[in-house]
Amino acid sequence: MESWIIKKSAGSVADRHLTTPTFETRQIIIHEIENPTMVFGTAQKNMPLDKEIKCDYVYRKSGGGAVFLAPGQVLWVDFIIPRRDPLWCNDIQQSSLWLGELWVKAMKEIGLNGIVHNDEIRKNKLSPFVCFAGLATGEVTVSGKKTVGISQRRTREGAWFQCAALFSWPVKEIVDLLHLEPREQTISDLLELAAPIEGDPDELLHALIKTIN
Repeated sequence: MESWIIKKSAGSVADRHLTTPTFETRQIIIHEIENPTMVFGTAQKNMPLDKEIKCDYVYRKSGGGAVFLAPGQVLWVDFIIPRRDPLWCNDIQQSSLWLGELWVKAMKEIGLNGIVHNDEIRKNKLSPFVCFAGLATGEVTVSGKKTVGISQRRTREGAWFQCAALFSWPVKEIVDLLHLEPREQTISDLLELAAPIEGDPDELLHALIKTIN
């Protein structure tokens, strides 16, 4: 079994989203989140923002809806594999399944029953705006609600998977920040589509690292 290099990363969320990693070997990057940051997908390039926005923000280079990162509320972990790695999958629709299964095993270690989504991508009217409103192959749900989101960037050298595990689901703040209407209905809809993990982020991270060893 190939081993993983585990790194920790801190600093600007924006800088880390815009810096492409190297792909020489398997890597896990555990990110500290120091400031609340809204991470937009490429689909939101022209979205109007409140001039008095009270958090940092960045546009990531992968598509999908926005993700709100805040200290202690999201466990953000990146997985990087070179193209020659046995985990590499040419079928991009199936390429995150192994990673979802890894998260499910880790969640089981802390008493949670996660399920890997292995079906068609779930899209709805909110998924272009909010990442956790949609559901892609390899992502994880608990009781039918999304708890772990995975985005992927692929190059000639390898694949970069960015994972976000929810430990808080601040839908009111997200709806207001993105100016989504009608407000109350949108809040209600988002609460049905995703939910926070009941547990400690550090415990899940420990279980995740244990699972790969």
